[in-house]
Amino acid sequence: MNPRSICPFPAGKSDPVSLRVNLPEARSDGTHMTSRGVNSNCRQARLRPVYLGVASLAVLIAAGGDAGARGGERPIVSIATRSAGEPLMAVVSLRDQRITVYDAKGWILRAPVSSGSKGRETPAGIFSVIQKVEDHYSNLYDDAYMPHMQRITWSGIALHGGVLPGYPASHGCVRMPFDFAARLFDATAMGIRVIMAPTDVAPIELAHPVLFQPKPGAVAMAAARTAEAQEAARKAAQARLDAETAFREASRAKVPVRAAENLKRRAEAQLAAAETKLGARISAKAKEQAEGAKAKAAVKIAELQLQWDAAKADLQQRLDAVTSARDAAAAAETARAAAAEAARQVERELQPISVLISRKTQRLYVRQAFKPILESPVTIADPDRPIGTHVFTAIERSTDDAKVRWSAVSLDGGRPPSATVEPHDRARASSGRDVEPVPTDPDGAKAALDRIAIPQDALDRIGNITPRSSLIVTDEALSPETGKGTEFVVLLSSEPQGGIKNRRRRPATEFRYARPRSLPFWRSPFGSPFSTW
Repeated sequence: MNPRSICPFPAGKSDPVSLRVNLPEARSDGTHMTSRGVNSNCRQARLRPVYLGVASLAVLIAAGGDAGARGGERPIVSIATRSAGEPLMAVVSLRDQRITVYDAKGWILRAPVSSGSKGRETPAGIFSVIQKVEDHYSNLYDDAYMPHMQRITWSGIALHGGVLPGYPASHGCVRMPFDFAARLFDATAMGIRVIMAPTDVAPIELAHPVLFQPKPGAVAMAAARTAEAQEAARKAAQARLDAETAFREASRAKVPVRAAENLKRRAEAQLAAAETKLGARISAKAKEQAEGAKAKAAVKIAELQLQWDAAKADLQQRLDAVTSARDAAAAAETARAAAAEAARQVERELQPISVLISRKTQRLYVRQAFKPILESPVTIADPDRPIGTHVFTAIERSTDDAKVRWSAVSLDGGRPPSATVEPHDRARASSGRDVEPVPTDPDGAKAALDRIAIPQDALDRIGNITPRSSLIVTDEALSPETGKGTEFVVLLSSEPQGGIKNRRRRPATEFRYARPRSLPFWRSPFGSPFSTW
């Protein structure tokens, strides 16, 4: 066989039609992707028909898949019967591949998602948004673009915009439609609760004696501290203005003192000149003139001394006023700082509080503003019997502003106790697509609270309860993901956790959160971003 029939181009020459092909290769640990170039001319010529065949087949498959996706794609839905309030929580149904966002009155937004694929399943459990980055690029998966990223663990689980193929396909994150991700990013606040539920379950309103209520007068005290801080700031600003005014007046008062001093020195010079002239041998007429000049200079000096004394006294009064005004300004600034700190302290106390009660550890934990506040023993009746996992959320103040209303979500509330959740695979793409979330069973949630007895000293140390505060009751212990700069993280041990077990937790400072849009990222030959995140 003629070698040139296999490799028609001489060694060292490139085929003008062929392209260098970079094939992404994923490492087994899933933490990095590299590219290996296939640049042998002979190999290109030999494999070109194979590439063309594979590309053609991929185009046909992609076209058919896109058509199917368009035909069964679930739309983004928003509440139309009322105005949406502030989002309080987001519930992601891993079985139904859907996210639903709730405010104090019910659901407000709903959209399809794509969670972690088999082996990299998005962990079911309780999370909160701990970081928001509008333009984020993955530091784990080949710099994949993840717009409108809302992080829920420092190990890399997040909500973000992405491609939705219609089934779980990510490495553990939750992909959302790009437009929906942008809309949700703008609407949510840091700390919003994110519940990864095995099934689609909806919160219900619930009342129970264990659910905390605001301390009496806390809101009025906060308003009073804020008013005091504002008044102290006004007084400090006025005191600074008074000190500046006194300083300007003192500066102006120095002018007549300096003028009197200059005139007095001139008169004294004239007097000295007259006396010098009188001591010399001069005519009688010149002596008479010198004596007259001396007398006038003496009178002038006396007048100027009186003027200087008056100006000096006025200046000293002005300087004393400056000292007094500056002391008053310093005292007002001290009072302002103290009032501002008191207002900030009250504001911190009014930030949402999260309480977690773990049956596994028999302990109560309190966090506020992503920091631990309190840990205490707690009594759970019949501690060897499972209690479930329940999230109780203070949703809004009641009409009298003295109490808050609570909602409840039970993570196993959407299925019978004996049922199992469908595994993470493509078969879930169509299951439950149009099924409404199942409301939480109030009896189960109340039964869990009935078994809780919180010590009074712990109750006294728990801060003031405000909307978005929460109580979590669970069989599980705290996840190691709970730490610096996080809310409580609880993982359901009975559910797959591949998406988090395959990630190595790193400190937050090691993450690269954003890069300029101008930097390129790898694209597939069919025109859409190619990445798996």
